[in-house]
Amino acid sequence: MLLEAIYHQPKSQYAYAYDEETLHIRVRTKRGDMDRVAVIWGDKYNFSDETITETPMEVFAQDSLFDYYHAEVKPPHLRFAYAFKFEQGKSVVYYNEVGFSEGKMQSSGVGMLWSPSGMFEFPFLNPIDVNKPPEWVKQAVFYQIFPERFANGDPSLNPPETEAWTADAEPTRTNFFGGDLQGVIDHLDYLKNLGITCIYFTPFFEAYSNHKYDTIDYLKVDPQFGTNEKAKELVDEAHKRGIRVMLDAVFNHSGYYFPPFQDVLQNGANSPYKDWFHIKEFPVQTNPPNYHAFAFEPHMPKLNTENPELKEYLLEVARYWVEDIGIDGWRLDVANEVDHRFWRDFRATVKRANPEAYILGEIWHNSLAWLGGDQFDAVMNYPVTNSIIDFFVKNEIDAESFMGRLDQLKIAYPMQANEVAFNLLDSHDTPRLLTIADGNKARMKLAAAFKLTYFGAPCIYYGDEIGMDGGADPGCRKPMIWEEDKQDHELFAFYQRLIELRKNHPALQNGTFRFLSAEKNKGYVAFERTDSQDRFVIMMNSSDKKAKIRTSGFGKAAFRDTATNKKYKTKRGQLNVALPPLSFVILKEQ
Repeated sequence: MLLEAIYHQPKSQYAYAYDEETLHIRVRTKRGDMDRVAVIWGDKYNFSDETITETPMEVFAQDSLFDYYHAEVKPPHLRFAYAFKFEQGKSVVYYNEVGFSEGKMQSSGVGMLWSPSGMFEFPFLNPIDVNKPPEWVKQAVFYQIFPERFANGDPSLNPPETEAWTADAEPTRTNFFGGDLQGVIDHLDYLKNLGITCIYFTPFFEAYSNHKYDTIDYLKVDPQFGTNEKAKELVDEAHKRGIRVMLDAVFNHSGYYFPPFQDVLQNGANSPYKDWFHIKEFPVQTNPPNYHAFAFEPHMPKLNTENPELKEYLLEVARYWVEDIGIDGWRLDVANEVDHRFWRDFRATVKRANPEAYILGEIWHNSLAWLGGDQFDAVMNYPVTNSIIDFFVKNEIDAESFMGRLDQLKIAYPMQANEVAFNLLDSHDTPRLLTIADGNKARMKLAAAFKLTYFGAPCIYYGDEIGMDGGADPGCRKPMIWEEDKQDHELFAFYQRLIELRKNHPALQNGTFRFLSAEKNKGYVAFERTDSQDRFVIMMNSSDKKAKIRTSGFGKAAFRDTATNKKYKTKRGQLNVALPPLSFVILKEQ
C-alpha cells in the first residue's frame, strides 16, 4: 500500500453532514491500490470492540492518481468517532488521527490508535450547521437573460439613439437596442413552452451602461427597463407559470455614478461616505485611480463591505428584492472578492426573508470556503463548463481526462452543494456555445446534452436554443432573434425534448452519477444516472469516428432509446452500442 497517498480531513468535504441525521465520510487512496476500504465507527462515549460498526466504502470518484472512497452513515446519537480500515491482499492497515497501524486493531493492542481520543471525530451533528440548499434548484432549468437584449416591450422607454432590433444587429460595448422588463413579460409563455423553470437576470438596477454592472441605485429598476412595479409584475407573472426569478447583484463594487461615490469625488475626506470605499489617499483621482476598483476599472470603485452603514444599506437591498418584490434567488457578482463575514450576514438576511431563496456565487475556481452552509448554496460551475467544452466541443482532452476532471469536482465539495451547482456552457461573459464550436451544431448538441443529463442545475443562455452565435463580449450580447423564419426550430425542439426528459425523471436531476466508460486516448464516454425509480445509461461519442462502446456489470437488462424507442438488451451482463461520429444516445432501463 502507498500510505503516502492516503488523505482524510475531518469537518471538510471529506466528512460533513448531508442532512440532519446523515454523515458523508470520504477518504483518498492511490488509484487501484486497495481491495477493500471500510470506515470503523462508534460513539465516542461508548467506543469498544463490542459497540463499533464497520461500514464498507465504495469508490465514489477517480482521477489519474487517486481513488476516492465514500460511505454514508447515520450515527444513532449524532456523535461519531471513526477510523479507516484498508485491505490489500492479506495486508490490513488502520488509520486514524494518530496515524497508521498494521494488523488487527483492538483495544488491548494498539493503545491510542483504538481509543476514542485517537479517533477522527465528527463531535455532534448540529442541525443548524447542515448546509440545506433549496430543494427546488435540483429540479430547475435556468435561462439567462441580458435584459437590454432580450425583447423590447415598451418602446417609450427606449434610451436616446436606440438602434434597430434586427437579426443582423451588431452589438457594441456602448450601444442600446431597447430591451426591457415588459419584453420579458411578453415572452414568458415562450420560456414556459421551452421548459424553463427559473430566469437568471443580469442586473436590472439603475446604471449607466448597457450591461448594468455599474450600479447607481440598488433599490431602483433602471428607467430604460421599467419600474419597480413592473419588476413585481414580472415576478408575479413568472410565478403564475411556474417560473422563478433570480437577480444579479454587484456588491463587490458600485458604479462611478453611485451617489455616495460622487459625494466622495466632490467632498473628499469630508464626505460622510468616504469609508464606503477603499480610498488610498485624498484628493481622489480617477486616472489612474487611487482607490481599489474592480479590475483597475476606475468606473467601478470597490465597496468596503466592512463599513457598518454600507453593510446596512446592502443588506436592506438583499431583503427588499426577496421580500417585497418576490425574487427567488441572488446571483452574486465577483463574490470571492467580498469578505466572508458580509456573506454570512447576507445569507442570514436572505434566508429570513425566504428560506427557499437560492444564493449563487460567481467564483471561477475552487469554492469550498464559501460552501459550508453559512454563505452560498452553490457557485457557478466554471470548472465543469471548461471540462465539457474541452472534451465535447474543442476535442482537446480524452475521455479519461474528462472523467478525472469531473470526479475531482465531485470530491471537491459536499454532495448537496454539487446537487445545486449552476452548470452553464456560455454567458454574457464568454463567446456563445455555437461559436465556440465553430458552427458545428453536432458538437454543440453533445455539450448541451451532457449538461442536461448531468447533476446540478443547467442554465441556457438566451438564444442558444434557436441557434444564435457570437464571439466574446460584445459579440455574445446580440439582440434575441424573434423572427421565426430566422430561428433554428430543430435546435429548439432538441432543447425542448431534453429539458422535458430531465424534468420528468428525477434520476436525471439528482440521481446518482457514475462513469461506466472513460478510457485513455478515447473520445467517447458512458455514464449512469439512477434513483429508486429509474436507471439511465447515456453514451456519447465526441470523436469524428464511429465508436463501439462496451459497458459491463449490468446482469440481464433491457433498455430503450428515449429518442427513437429502439431497444437494447445486455448480453452476458454487457451492454454494447455502436454510435456514429458526434452523436449520443440516452437509454432508459425497461
